[in-house]
Amino acid sequence: MERDSIPAARWLPAGTFAGEVALVTGGGTGLGLELARGFAALGATTVIASRSAEHHAPFLAEARERGWSAEARTLDVREPEAVRAVIEGVVADHGRLQHLVNNAAGNFVCPAERLSANAWRAVLGIVLDGTFYCSKYAGQHMLEAGGGTLLNVVATYAWTGMAGVAHSASAKGGVLALTKTLAAEWAARGVRVNAIAPGPFHSDGAKANLWPDDETEQRILASIPLGRFASRDEVAALGLHLCSPASAYVTGACLTVDGGATTGSAFWEPGQRLRRGEPR
Repeated sequence: MERDSIPAARWLPAGTFAGEVALVTGGGTGLGLELARGFAALGATTVIASRSAEHHAPFLAEARERGWSAEARTLDVREPEAVRAVIEGVVADHGRLQHLVNNAAGNFVCPAERLSANAWRAVLGIVLDGTFYCSKYAGQHMLEAGGGTLLNVVATYAWTGMAGVAHSASAKGGVLALTKTLAAEWAARGVRVNAIAPGPFHSDGAKANLWPDDETEQRILASIPLGRFASRDEVAALGLHLCSPASAYVTGACLTVDGGATTGSAFWEPGQRLRRGEPR
């Protein structure tokens, strides 16, 4: 079965998104690509959008090989008129847009005191502004059509904070607030808005920008109770579930997928015997 050959899609029934249209920003690489593959394998006409047309080629080639209904659009999500044009084009070409995934992002580690204004604005522009523009124009259509789903990709440091990512953490925190606000505004009109917050997971971008050496990687691994990074398809599978009818009663939620890293478990190790002091 086609669905079973795509790990992120195998947990939902075949044809879950048949006859529907999904738009995934940043859909040519990383988590966005796995989400796009999952939507396509489960029957959706899947449109990926990103700034670089080079990133579109692998997904489109796989779609041709597998017979998926898929296409790509070049888009800089920081440009509101470009966002509007792409979404209106998707709706004009396909009649509907049922699902939007706001996955486009930018991140790198930099101490806050050395972070330039341009770097701050670039990350906030892609992550927070871009998510709002895409949500606004897709949401207008979904509200008029009577329903749809939005999935925003955030990160656990949106609420924990993390050294070196003041720009990204601030942007993701804003997206989390936007998720809950839009969910409250749009629920009564059939539009569900949720977020997924991955901890560390395997990707070329994460390795290059967040754990570029073995020592850093091992330190991060030691902080994860499950003892490993997630795979992209594990994270994508849960994102697809939030967009599916299986989550029809879920809106305004943020699903944490971090192997227990934000549980605060580092205070005590299972099996460790603690010597109690004398009462004072």
